[in-house]
This record gives sequence, structure tokens and C-alpha cells, in this order.
Amino acid sequence: MALLALPEPYAFELSTARYRAFGTDLANLWHEGGLHRVVAGREVRITETPGGVDVRPLDDTIEPIVRRLLGAEFDLVAFYAFAATEPVLAGLVDALRGLRPPIAVEPFESLVTSITAQQVSLHAAFAIRNRLIERFGVRAEHAYAFPTRERIAVAQPDELFALGFSHRKAEYATGLARSDLDLDALALLTDDEVKDTLTALPGIGEWTADWFLARHLARPRAWPAGDLGVRKAASRYYCEGRDLTTDEVRALGERFDPFQNLTAHYLLAGLLGGT
Repeated sequence: MALLALPEPYAFELSTARYRAFGTDLANLWHEGGLHRVVAGREVRITETPGGVDVRPLDDTIEPIVRRLLGAEFDLVAFYAFAATEPVLAGLVDALRGLRPPIAVEPFESLVTSITAQQVSLHAAFAIRNRLIERFGVRAEHAYAFPTRERIAVAQPDELFALGFSHRKAEYATGLARSDLDLDALALLTDDEVKDTLTALPGIGEWTADWFLARHLARPRAWPAGDLGVRKAASRYYCEGRDLTTDEVRALGERFDPFQNLTAHYLLAGLLGGT
């Protein structure tokens, strides 16, 4: 066993549920009770074990990526102390204790994933994403490595259209791949600077930028107010089901400062699980 200790609390099944809820994810593959992902050219299997997770293989290159993938950087202790003062969140925390939102560790993958999910159901988005991965990614034993930016840069938009992308989304994805934007350098910018930089690109709007902040950069104040799921959850838990507008949800986010990101994930998980 190669034990990777994670901050407590940590609930493996809850934290990896996203990879099973909307269909198979070939780049983050749930297989026979474990999560498989290709890291630095090697397929890694992650399973639950007392004290953390069992990661095979595990070395100095794989460890920080797996930690990030599993949301180890989130401060659940501080969030739970805050949630104890918030009746709705307190109930969700009781039901979802140990949920650490998984992080999209590669910025290009995170953005392309969001492009596939624009204005379609998550089930449809997963299916389109998987066809992209099968066509342009590299398969290991079970999981696939997500297609590289370089590979998508030389693809033609019509090739992505054939996989289920709309013409515009195909152009957005290939345009992003071909742009001169240093995606890794975005981590050095403030939240507002990240949003301004991303939304200057064709096909990248506020919704995509907000989820990039939340699911790739793990910024604590990221609050995807325009996300339909977040709006539904906020409406259910904070307005007795009355449909809130995006502006109303955005204003509600101030209530959770500085834990908007974790709040959004717990609200969504509660809505998905019927909590």
C-alpha cells in the first residue's frame, strides 16, 4: 500500500461522486472501486484507505497532483466553523461531512470541459467530452490522458463538430488551443484579473471563468452565480423554491464570504443528493 495522508475530514466516496453522477469520465475514470487518472504519462489508481488514500504508483511527481485532484487544499475545518453559524449550511455539512470538491488539475482541460458543458445537460456534456477524449487523447490501461493543447490546436473545428460540439464550441476549443495565452500563468493573477483575461477570449464567458476559478484554481471566493444548478440550489435552500435571478444569487454570495466556493459545492451536492 502507498498511503497518501489527507487532511481530515475526508470522505472518499462523497468527494469522488462527481465522476459517477453524470456518466463515465474517461479522464477521471471510476473503475472497480477506485479512481483512475493518467498523471505524467502513467495511470494512477486511487482507492480509499484508513488515514487517506492508497495511490499506486506514488512518487514525488504524482503526489502533489493527486493531492490537488482530491481537493486537499480546501480548509474544511474553517469552513465547518463558519457553517455552524449558518443553519442551512450546518445541515448540509452534517449530511456531507468530509466532502472535498475535486479539482481539475490541468487548466486547458478545465476550460474545454466547461466549453462542452455550455447550455447542455451535464450528461450530454460528459458524453461529448468522452468522445473528444477517445478521439484525441491517449489511452493507458483503463483511463485516458485528456487531449493536450497541442493536439487540439492542430485539429480542425469540423473534427470536433463530428464529435457533438456545436460549430461555435468547436471554434472556441480550437481557438483556445491556438491562442498565445499562458494558462498556467493565470494562477498568479487575482480573481478579477483571471476573469477579465479569460472573458476576452471567444466563447469564454463569466460562467466558464467562474468555474475555472472554482474548479481549477480553487479560489475560496469563487461563486458561479450564473450557474443553473447553483441558482436552483440557492432558490431551494434560501428562498423556499422561488426562482432567484442571477443578480439575486450573486448578492446572496456575499453572505458566505470568504467561503463562497465551498458553499457552492455543498449546495450543489445537497441538491444532487436530495439532502
